[in-house]
Amino acid sequence: MIIQPINTVRHDQHAEVGGKALSLARLSKAGVSIPLSAVIPAQVYGQYLAETSLGAKLSMELGRKEFSQMRWEELWDAALRIRNLFLTTPLPESLEMQLCAGIEDLFGDRPLVIRSSAPGEDSGQASFAGLHESVVHVRGRKKQLQAVRTVWASLWSDRALLYRQELGLSVEKSRMAVVVQELMAGRVSGVGFSTAPEESQQMAIEAVYGLNQGLVDGSVEPDSWRLHRTTLEIEAYTAAEKTQKLVPRGEGLAVVDTSPHEKTTPVLDSAECVRVAQTLRMLEDTFEAPQDCEWTIRGDDLILLQARPITRQRSEDNRQWYLGLHRSMENLKTLQRRIEEEILPAIEATAAAFAEVDPAELSDADLCETFAERLCARREWEEVYRRDCIPMAHGIRLFGAFYTDTVQPDDPFEFMELLRGNSLRAVARNQRLMETARALVETPEAVSSAAVAAIAEEIGLSVYQAQGVMMELGAGPVVSQSQGAQELEAAFRRQFSPEELPVAEEYLAMGRASYRLRDDDNISLEQLLRQVSFAEEEVRRRNAQHPRSDFAALLAQAEKEQDMLRSPSLTDEKSSASTARARQLQGQPASPGIATGVSRVVRTQADLSGFQRGEILVCDAIDPAMTFIVPLAGAIVERRGGMLIHGAIIAREYGIPCVSGVARVADIVETGEELTVDGNLGLVFLEVSRESSPVPIENTPFVVSWMMPPRDTTAKAHLRYRPPSLVYAECIFLYTINKREKL
Repeated sequence: MIIQPINTVRHDQHAEVGGKALSLARLSKAGVSIPLSAVIPAQVYGQYLAETSLGAKLSMELGRKEFSQMRWEELWDAALRIRNLFLTTPLPESLEMQLCAGIEDLFGDRPLVIRSSAPGEDSGQASFAGLHESVVHVRGRKKQLQAVRTVWASLWSDRALLYRQELGLSVEKSRMAVVVQELMAGRVSGVGFSTAPEESQQMAIEAVYGLNQGLVDGSVEPDSWRLHRTTLEIEAYTAAEKTQKLVPRGEGLAVVDTSPHEKTTPVLDSAECVRVAQTLRMLEDTFEAPQDCEWTIRGDDLILLQARPITRQRSEDNRQWYLGLHRSMENLKTLQRRIEEEILPAIEATAAAFAEVDPAELSDADLCETFAERLCARREWEEVYRRDCIPMAHGIRLFGAFYTDTVQPDDPFEFMELLRGNSLRAVARNQRLMETARALVETPEAVSSAAVAAIAEEIGLSVYQAQGVMMELGAGPVVSQSQGAQELEAAFRRQFSPEELPVAEEYLAMGRASYRLRDDDNISLEQLLRQVSFAEEEVRRRNAQHPRSDFAALLAQAEKEQDMLRSPSLTDEKSSASTARARQLQGQPASPGIATGVSRVVRTQADLSGFQRGEILVCDAIDPAMTFIVPLAGAIVERRGGMLIHGAIIAREYGIPCVSGVARVADIVETGEELTVDGNLGLVFLEVSRESSPVPIENTPFVVSWMMPPRDTTAKAHLRYRPPSLVYAECIFLYTINKREKL
């Protein structure tokens, strides 16, 4: 059966319908009020993957890199690529017709909610609330089918990938059922816990005006109550500001202002609160375990939307930190104001104050005190960076999901084109550096030694090294920042009606703000870290000459804290994989284009001093102090992965191909090797000897080196000869041109 009414689900169908659908079926048979509901069994998901060959594409995406080496940015990217695969892969015609007919027969033209019901999602052994997706207020066949595919894709959401071992995620075995419900637009909605998370002798209830989705996604702050589990007496009440609520609007949802009465009135009165608590007690008795549920009150009816068992999550790893990165639009707006108006100015003020003190001029005792003070500041501001600045990057992903869901582009990262050209501070700094460098080449007498010394200090090189870099920058052609895609933005805006356009513009504005701040906060933090580094270098110098126990203790503390304050990996970063030499290295596409050049492996700041124009920059990660070299690079390859890392952002600004997330790349590649970097596919090819790879001359391949994304068919391509060994790179974007044809 393609879609099964919820009241026909049997208790032995867990593997086919999942825990959520099974719980709803049990509540329906017990006479509990639930919305009109049905379930699309997991076998339909399996059929969809088989008939579209999507399973093979999933395997490729999930095999790009070992999960043990992935950072949070890389999980975001992987999940977004998978989401786009589902959204751009339509259902086979026969499956589509059956599904649409089944939904129409059961629900007619009612507005719907499409929810996940994965077999391992809400079991008695483990509850993974919030890992998978729900789509609220769905109307029309096209949007119904898209919502089903969106929920299927959420089987592989970044949050689900975190718990892949507990969920037993496997392309071959994992499946997703889907619950279809009539949308219940109640006056008030909320969640309830029969056992409060922090107090086992209490129940917890949270409620908002309007739809429950506002509470779940964090866009609306709830009123909250604590009740005694036995007596159901209200023991605590916390009132929210209640300025907004989420309601159905047009074909979507809208956050609107509450009425003056709602602003000053508790969402639930005492009788309603006790009624919800009684329902929680009934759920716990029915399922013989503590439960949490979502509910709404429409008219006089208390309607249960879903229920699941409460289980305690382990907190000994970094996954709870990662889950906290997901933020609502309203939360991001608050974060943006705090970062722009408070955090970044305060970091820079601290750095400026430190810069007034030269560590080299201090006594040993004062140097110890100064270094300890700077270490304390680094610790405090890095924690603020983790708490506020990293979550702000979620605005990029929020816009990316909105754009992908609306436009459904072939390239899952097409939305990034709308974020470029956004006045990044790193680019502006590079522009000033290049102007000075060109003056140094053309009119050296006009550039003072003090100006060169200031630049040398800013980029962390000696004056001699900085002069070499500046000569290289000034001697070549002017490298300009790529501009945003105006036509693409216009096409994006045309997707929306005048009533819908403000919401789309809000997402775009948040994406651009997050993108800009992702660079700005790195620049501000770099200023502080540079001052810490100056003090540390002086302590190391003196300790090497005349060892002191207080110097040694501070240096040990600095090293320990540096490891602790890194943005945490999700699991052990070490890999058991062999470091055997390979011709093809797989990473993640981070900036489009293809380029070939000689590699320059950079492990320290000093390695940048000999960088030549057109070389391929290979490194562990580009930090803000290294971005001055990017305009010289032909391409970038990094171990650290993700579209949101600093190197990827700067590469896109200059239109330079970039592949990120290449495991151990700085250990595998050696300086001086010829590489081909494919930023479209996320592949890096190492040159091999001509003797080991004979190729018929008539099939000698050529590469198209793009300065713009390859989808821009009007862009001029520069054709140049490539060694025959690249024929062995099966997946590279090559254009084989017969030697007998004229170019």
